[in-house]
Amino acid sequence: MTDGAAGVPRNPAIVELRARIRDHWDEFTPAARSVCRSLSESTPERLLYLSAQELGVASKTSNATVIRTLQALGYAGLAELKDLVATPFMTGQREERLRSRIESTGGDPKHVWDRVVTEAIERIEFLNAHLSMDSFQEAVRLMLDAREITTYGFGANYVAAEHLTLKLRRLGRRSRCIQTAGFRLADDLLAIERDDVVIVVAPGRLVTDAEVVIDRARAVGAGIILLSEQHVAERLADDVTVAIHVPNTVTGITAEVLTIIVTTDALAQAVAAADTAYTLESAHTLETLRQQLGF
Repeated sequence: MTDGAAGVPRNPAIVELRARIRDHWDEFTPAARSVCRSLSESTPERLLYLSAQELGVASKTSNATVIRTLQALGYAGLAELKDLVATPFMTGQREERLRSRIESTGGDPKHVWDRVVTEAIERIEFLNAHLSMDSFQEAVRLMLDAREITTYGFGANYVAAEHLTLKLRRLGRRSRCIQTAGFRLADDLLAIERDDVVIVVAPGRLVTDAEVVIDRARAVGAGIILLSEQHVAERLADDVTVAIHVPNTVTGITAEVLTIIVTTDALAQAVAAADTAYTLESAHTLETLRQQLGF
């Protein structure tokens, strides 16, 4: 079993993949070996944009065989392997990554649709497979006990933070979303109190503002829920109350906030289900106010 095609850049995740293939080679069926050949011969750049179905075609097997082979190699699925392979590319040139993304989807609208839907499903399955239910339940408990829930997200993640705030308000929970940055951010941070919970949405990286939000919450003794990639969560393990791993997009084909929205929806629904009577009362009040406004 060779170590792959000559001239392929040494990506740490690819090196690890090939090592696992060598370790399991003798126990694999011919179909699984065919999948392994396709995986090991793919460059890191190409592997990021391949679907399980495309790997099945390339190896003359099936997408089910591809997934079973990956699991036998110790991966939860193709999404986890892509996540590991993508790490060295996170700081790469934006223009080059955009070019690769466009080329991978092709010009056919049907192909574009299939690629986006496939990646969305892969990311949500990856999210589900790696969710710590203990962390999720602890986050819900913190939210239920909070005087006020403050959400924060920078860039596109602001959309997810604001989405969660709106849902919580409709459930009758006191919540606000920080909408400022830089100099004005200090004014919003003053309002955080000891009995509050701060939810920080930062999937791939932390900017200075996000670190200051966490520092302020720690300083006053507020609970901190971090929604982020695994490497960010591990680095801040001692600085937050609970962290929930949400896989970021490794290709940019689907929205960065996709798995964040799924996670915040689940948090909001869990809060609603914890006190049905209170939730229904809030819903009734909201509907009454809408009717008064002519809606």
